[in-house]
Amino acid sequence: MTSPFEFNSRREFLRKTGLGCGALALTNLLNDEGLLGTARAAGESRLTPQHGPQFAPKAKSVIWLFMPGSPSQMDTFDYKPELQKRDGMKLEGADPKTGFFTTSGKLLKSPFSFKQHGQSGTWVSEIFPNMARHVDDMAFIYSCYSRSNNHTPAMLEMNSGMFLQGRPCVGSWLTYGLGSENRNLPGFVVLHGAMPRGGKPIWSPGFLPKVYQPTSIDGGNPIGNLARRNGMNDQHQRAQLDILKMMNEKHQELRPHEADLAARLESFELAYRMQTAAPEAMDVNQESEATKKAYGVDQNETQLVAKQCITARRLIERGVRFVQLYAGTNGGGGGVADVPWDGHNDIGANHRIAAKSVDQPIGALLADLKSRGMLDETLVVWGGEFGRTSDAQDGKGRDHNPHAFTMWMAGGGIKGGVHHGASDEFGYKAVENRVGVNDLHATILHLFGIDHEQLTYRFNGRDFRLTDVAGEVIDTILA
Repeated sequence: MTSPFEFNSRREFLRKTGLGCGALALTNLLNDEGLLGTARAAGESRLTPQHGPQFAPKAKSVIWLFMPGSPSQMDTFDYKPELQKRDGMKLEGADPKTGFFTTSGKLLKSPFSFKQHGQSGTWVSEIFPNMARHVDDMAFIYSCYSRSNNHTPAMLEMNSGMFLQGRPCVGSWLTYGLGSENRNLPGFVVLHGAMPRGGKPIWSPGFLPKVYQPTSIDGGNPIGNLARRNGMNDQHQRAQLDILKMMNEKHQELRPHEADLAARLESFELAYRMQTAAPEAMDVNQESEATKKAYGVDQNETQLVAKQCITARRLIERGVRFVQLYAGTNGGGGGVADVPWDGHNDIGANHRIAAKSVDQPIGALLADLKSRGMLDETLVVWGGEFGRTSDAQDGKGRDHNPHAFTMWMAGGGIKGGVHHGASDEFGYKAVENRVGVNDLHATILHLFGIDHEQLTYRFNGRDFRLTDVAGEVIDTILA
């Protein structure tokens, strides 16, 4: 690739250096005339709809509550009385290699008690007292399955429909299809504590233009990298961006096939605009003390997820399309900081701690969205990347299980109080109305007015889509 600082002739050298000097001189003249502050900003954001809805949407935004490490279905929402009765007995048809390690083949009962809640009579584990209050707004899918028993490929599949790197995630697809409603904030934001297993590739835009990649924000200093250097004011920075834009546009004219250059230019402009919009949007301290207390900002166990949930609500209020929240990635008692639900050794101890970190914040988020009239247009998705085994690992733990797990959705066109599908009597395998990841994605796109078969992007001579060549909308959970 030719460097922008390589010149084919003396004439080209004079032209390019003259252009740079002229741009600097122009900036100085604009500043002297007091016109620099009104210099034209860069053109419209490329985050405009590339497809648009094919029919009337029910949802405008998504908050995806991702539970890294994967909660056990039998210990959260998929109550199994037979599992309780037959604790320690042989699990017929058990494969000790279903998980990532080896299991015993002997049934392990849940250490938690279950009760029915709401008019729907939904069974919920004692570890979710706050979420239990909202079951009549939720649609539970008890028959989910995936294709990998390892965290990273399973998280890739849950996000992109494929368990290999390089495919766009659902947040990028949705932003590509519908654009953003706020030009000063990203269309797609990822919130996390410690970096989840699999890292940034799990929320990659893949082969989509990089303008559709998310802005990822960790639990430390989410906007520190947006701060201007000392002595840099708005006029100076605007001048720098305009000169950079002009030089990069010349660079792109000579290299028209560098598709990601425009995305890099847009990222500079977005960062510039975010310096004003992002600090306000992410300032949890602007919330009332009552709101912060309701979410659990005042408690060590819930503080991180509480702030994440409030931030997610504030972002979608301001037009951010897709917020994916990796909840509880500050550690959940499993010995591994980035997989808090990974209860290999002691499912009881692990899940009690992990649930404590998310239950109050998520319950408060649902209540807050509903009280503000936002839940009807906000789709909330909850779940992990797979389930856990019904038979024991190391006596009191559960291994990974891709054959059955539970997810729920609420708001944004979802019919509350619905129970879809079923796993077997021990929760080991999905057996009734099985739901794959492609089906989940097809349903999410449908709620936004998008036919999953019509949202495509041509890459390497083929029209790709999020759901590949599969996927059916789960009609029973739609309002």
